[in-house]
Amino acid sequence: MPGTSHSFELYPPRTARSAAALPAALEALAATGPEYFSVTYGASGSSTEASFDLVRQVADRTDVDVMAHLTCSCASVAGTAQLVRRLLDAGASRFLAVRGDPVEGATAGGLRSAAELVQLIHRVQAERATWGRRLPGPAGVGGTGPSRARVAVAAFVNGHPDSRGRTDHLDALLAKQIAGADLAITQLFFHPEDYAAFVDRARRWGITIPIVPGVLPVTSPARLTRMLELSGEDEPNDLAIALEVEPTDEGRHEIGVAHAARFAQALLDAGAPALHLYTFNRADAVVAVLERLGLAPAPIKETT
Repeated sequence: MPGTSHSFELYPPRTARSAAALPAALEALAATGPEYFSVTYGASGSSTEASFDLVRQVADRTDVDVMAHLTCSCASVAGTAQLVRRLLDAGASRFLAVRGDPVEGATAGGLRSAAELVQLIHRVQAERATWGRRLPGPAGVGGTGPSRARVAVAAFVNGHPDSRGRTDHLDALLAKQIAGADLAITQLFFHPEDYAAFVDRARRWGITIPIVPGVLPVTSPARLTRMLELSGEDEPNDLAIALEVEPTDEGRHEIGVAHAARFAQALLDAGAPALHLYTFNRADAVVAVLERLGLAPAPIKETT
């Protein structure tokens, strides 16, 4: 397992208190040596400016690459292209391209799928690279344009909630690969055997890009309930029961960390190329998981 990479998801803080706590969490997370931080983009583009601010903050405060989430929320292709340029200017060096929820009242003319968004991101980058090249210097050696940002896409281990057929999610992922996606990150799921089965189906479908599983340490019954509502996944009964009967927050934290570590180890044993950890902007649980996997330095504790 030495050499296994990991990454973290962050979201724009919603309160002054969470914004004040973020720098300490960011420092603790960066100390584990992640490959990148991903920064979410609000439903229907609702947190656009906050997302830009967080991309800048991560880029300024750490030496870690920033992956900016981007959705098809704009009403026009030109508007989405402008968002790509702004995120690149803010410090994003990677993207996660997802379709996202449709914007209520939006008119036709925008992007209709994540595959189209992947293509647009690459077109914008090609344009910037062309205009960013330097003229040859006195020695006749020209400079190079901006490096190409890698583009990730979402994968749904047990199918997209809106899928009408059993293989729609595989068709969609293959289309995103053909459009130029470099890797896929799974949305939440709770049974490790589902990952191996999905990767096997994807490979037989012609999907060759790395498929990185998402891991969430769940440390409260309320959070588990909410995650199940959002994902539509089957409940992990052992975790649900253990969290429900444990009376203390400390005990629930230990249960959630231990469960996530076992889950992540099973995914690595199944051949996962890396781990993407959902943090909810806290370092304690995800760092504890990495420690148990031997993927983080000495214990790090946050102050509140």
